[in-house]
Amino acid sequence: MLSNSMASGVTRRSVLRAGVLGASGLCLADLLRAQAAGAVAKRGADDPSVILVWLDGGPPQHETYDPKPDATAEVRGPIGSIASAVPGVRVSELLPRHAAILDKVALLRSVHHDNDDHFTAAHWMLTGYSGPNGVNQTPVNPSFASILTRLKGVKRPGIPPYVGLPNTHTVGLPIGYHGAAYLGRTFDPFNADGDPNNPAYHATSLDLPAGVDVSRLDCRHQLLSRFDAARARIDKAAASGDLDRFQEAALGMLSGPEARAAFDLGQEPEVLRARYGRHTWGQSALLARRLVEAGVRFVTLTFGGWDWHSSIEKGMHNVLPVLDAAVATLIEDLSQRGLLESTIVLVMGEFGRSPRLNTGLPQDPIPGRDHNGRCMSVLVAGGGLAAGRTIGSSDPRGGAPADRPVRPQDIIATLYDRLGIDPETSFQDRTGRPIAIGSTGLVIPELAGGLV
Repeated sequence: MLSNSMASGVTRRSVLRAGVLGASGLCLADLLRAQAAGAVAKRGADDPSVILVWLDGGPPQHETYDPKPDATAEVRGPIGSIASAVPGVRVSELLPRHAAILDKVALLRSVHHDNDDHFTAAHWMLTGYSGPNGVNQTPVNPSFASILTRLKGVKRPGIPPYVGLPNTHTVGLPIGYHGAAYLGRTFDPFNADGDPNNPAYHATSLDLPAGVDVSRLDCRHQLLSRFDAARARIDKAAASGDLDRFQEAALGMLSGPEARAAFDLGQEPEVLRARYGRHTWGQSALLARRLVEAGVRFVTLTFGGWDWHSSIEKGMHNVLPVLDAAVATLIEDLSQRGLLESTIVLVMGEFGRSPRLNTGLPQDPIPGRDHNGRCMSVLVAGGGLAAGRTIGSSDPRGGAPADRPVRPQDIIATLYDRLGIDPETSFQDRTGRPIAIGSTGLVIPELAGGLV
């Protein structure tokens, strides 16, 4: 944390010029330069923010958003279903609060990409492109979150544009397919690591690097001052002033009061914190609401632990009540504050699960479900998109689309359309080839049709 003594003799400018941002590995100054250089695309009418709830590992559609109550037991699974606020639409019995607010969301029940590899599937869902696999896990394309950051830039001064909570990753890869790939680290998420449910939580990425204190900064300040006169004589270009301006703005994001206030969950009433759930997922969801309210453009919430090849009944009883509180309260809270129309909420993972229960694993011979990229469910809420409807359906076993198949790149194209971004926009990859950000995606009219 920056000391109060910074106010006397050690300025933000001197911190930046002494290399603190470099020591932190942060590149927000570069982001501001890119924005000022004309990187911002046309904006949507009201420029909504996005919250992505990433269910890392592959959530089962049967036990969440696409139950099959009339199927045989080995297809239906061990979890029952309940009616929802939308007539004729049922969800898992372990998602009662989802059921109550289903009129505020759309369920896509026919999403597919036909791949069962964690890495290929996650990359496809987050970028619109296939690529990595379990053997070669290296990210190839930028995530749609990083592309939004690249094209639309900072939404509000003093606030980072893209934040990852509680520890952004994809199937074990740090940042992974949520990152910027060939766009560069400037457009990776600001990783606000830690557990927001911890009473001592704060965004450690906002701290000065270990070993850097005000006295050290003051020494660097003295050293730099010796070069200032020579630099002033040699470099009088206007760009020099711009460099200082961008760097100072970048430090403002990382150490200024706006960002720190946004991360301060202590400002929230205990009753609301309890409603979100006093656990990592619930408090991360509450923090996501605070961040978009403060002006963050994109927040990714990584909720891991969905790879249930065995003991799926026990697993769902563990994770679904936690997810139910976090997601349903987030949508309710955004709605009550008048923020749901200006915030898109997505809930999805890399694939669904197999239509039949298996026999478990050798070390845990209790039934679960295996990977299935041929069918999954995605929840979408807010942003003026359609609500209170299901789009597409799965076959009677929940194993493949029955009608209106939707691809990951279609979801991404619909987001770009809502945000006023041309999907034909392209960037050069590492080989110099131009790659269109929209892949082969097509807008989903039934979802985009909710716009007024």
